[in-house]
This record gives sequence, structure tokens and C-alpha cells, in this order.
Amino acid sequence: MISSAMLRGIWSYRGFIFASVKREFQAKYGNAVLGAAWTILNPLAMILVYTIIFSQVMHSRLPGVDTAFGYSIYLCAGILTWGLFAEITARGQTMFLDNANLIKKINFPRICLPLIVVVSACVNFAIIFALFTVFLILSGNFPGWVFLAVFPVLLLQVIFAIGLAMILGILNVFFRDVGQFFGIFIQFWFWLTPIVYPANILPESVRGFLRYNPMAQITGAYQTILVNGQFPNWQSLLPSLLLSVLFCLIGMQLFRRRAGEMVDEL
Repeated sequence: MISSAMLRGIWSYRGFIFASVKREFQAKYGNAVLGAAWTILNPLAMILVYTIIFSQVMHSRLPGVDTAFGYSIYLCAGILTWGLFAEITARGQTMFLDNANLIKKINFPRICLPLIVVVSACVNFAIIFALFTVFLILSGNFPGWVFLAVFPVLLLQVIFAIGLAMILGILNVFFRDVGQFFGIFIQFWFWLTPIVYPANILPESVRGFLRYNPMAQITGAYQTILVNGQFPNWQSLLPSLLLSVLFCLIGMQLFRRRAGEMVDEL
């Protein structure tokens, strides 16, 4: 998937990758009075709003889940992890266009750009998810050692997201409508994924189509771990894994074939 030459290039430019991530972080919060504290305040506010509104005001309950915070945890588990997917794909589809001047002026491995997107998004996600984990512990809803199952699901999600982002990013250089179309498509994709509603409220005829939605399987795995305290059905994630590998292969093939032509199109 990634040649030894690419790996050597990535390792040689590891300082460039981490410096770029640091620069993005500083640019985002550098001029704010509270600075990096906003990385904590924003997600903390979101978690509190979901918890108070849905558990204390609306008294929303999940079928088969007794805890008062069940729906809030279900909602946060879906929205936080979807946010990681949305950030990687949104930034990925414009990563070559956004860095056009850099690509034209500096000679560096272009494969660094997807890695910068992934590392930056994962740093943001780690901060938010750490706060969510603290909430689970303080509210008495931490799932125990089953929580470790989150990490292979997270790895699968990142592979799927960056594979798709690579394809979108390259196609968007040559066909600018791709980015516009995906921006609309992902809004429908969100609502076709059981995040704000449980899958079991859907009619059986409709529920069957969820197996064709890889993000439904991935977010469902998170929700099973964090809400029910159970291991996900690993077999149900196999199609998502195969699709993720396929997207990465297609993305790398497109990258190898079109990397030179992209400079002329930017």
C-alpha cells in the first residue's frame, strides 16, 4: 500500500508533519484570550448540553438501557466519533488545494499532507474524547476494561476516513464539483446513520440497509462499547474493514498516478 520509499520520506519529514500540526493548533487558538482552553471548553459545553437536555429535561431513554444518561452517552458516542470522520474527510478533500502554494514552492513528500490531516484531527478528537471518558467515569457509566475495544474501532474508522479522503482530495483537484457534491452527500449520510436515533426504532425492512452503511457499523460499535459495556460484533465490521483497505489502495494508486499532474492543476 505504501512503498518503502514513501515510508522513508515520511520518516525524514516527520518534523515537518508535527510542526504543521502544531502550527495549525496555534493558528486556531493563538489569538484567543483563553487560547488552548477552548479545546476543552467547547466539547465540555457540548457534553453538558446533551446530558442536561436529553437526560434531565427531555428524560430521553434508550430501550433496554436503565441508566438516566443512556441516551446522552449514545448521542455523544455517535456525534463525537462522527465528528472525527467528518473532519478528516472535509479537510482531506481540500488538502491539496489548500496547500497549492506549498506544493508548488517546496519539494517534499506529498503523502505528508494526508498524515497532517489525520494527526491534527486525532489530536482534536483525543482531547474531546478524553473529556467524554472523564464524564463516563464521574457519572458511574464507564464500561470497564471493555473500553479498550474502542481503540481497534478507532483505527478502523481512521483508515476508512483517510482512504476516502485521499480519493476525494485527488479527484477534487481535477473535478472541483466533487467537493461540493460530497459536502451535500455527507449531510444525508449523517442522518442515514443511527446517531441521534437508535437503529431498533427503524422498520425491519429499512434496518436491513444499514449493513451497507460502513459508518453505521462503526458508530454502532462505539455505542455498543460505551452504552452497553459490551464488545461489538467484530464480524459485522469486516465489510467496513475490507472497504477501508480498498479505499486506501485506490487512493494510493490515484496518488501515484496523478501526483505529478496535480501540480499543473493547482
